[in-house]
Amino acid sequence: MALIDLFSIVLIGLGLSADCFAVALTIGAAGKTFSPGNMLKVALSFGIFQMAMPLLGWLVGQTVVSYIEQYDHWLAFVLLAFIGGKMIIEFVRNGTEAESVDIGKWGTLITLAVATSIDSLAVGLSFAVLKINIVIAAGIIGMVAFTVSAFSFWLGRKVSALVGRCALLAGGIILIVIGLRILITHMLS
Repeated sequence: MALIDLFSIVLIGLGLSADCFAVALTIGAAGKTFSPGNMLKVALSFGIFQMAMPLLGWLVGQTVVSYIEQYDHWLAFVLLAFIGGKMIIEFVRNGTEAESVDIGKWGTLITLAVATSIDSLAVGLSFAVLKINIVIAAGIIGMVAFTVSAFSFWLGRKVSALVGRCALLAGGIILIVIGLRILITHMLS
């Protein structure tokens, strides 16, 4: 893969899954919605949307890649820093809102899946610029989101919902560090 190796894509997947972690943890902590079926429903929804959004962003990015190729490392850095910064701001503002979510309604679950995966759209755009194999990258991101969501739904049953807020901070920091790594790697090569 171009400027990003598989390990970095897993880290990006973890960073992008921070919202999934927080929401699934909070849903699981509510208690009344806990069942293996609901856990699978949440994890699949979040995983599928986390996989689909980078694909969509990549498709959009393919149309503009030749115009911005010489600035690709800066674009990747700005996009990842923006997404990471937004997650850190959400952490500071105490912005997780999934306490009374009824996941029995597919519309509610799909809305949550889209909301937790919007950031993946911008990452897909940066992948187009960096000439990343989008099928592999999106698959990894989707699998990471599925695993993180299933685990955090289960974990929510075991611990307080307050733990989920820390995932936003960690995810934001991870994305900013990956963006810096891309920028520094390109500038040193």
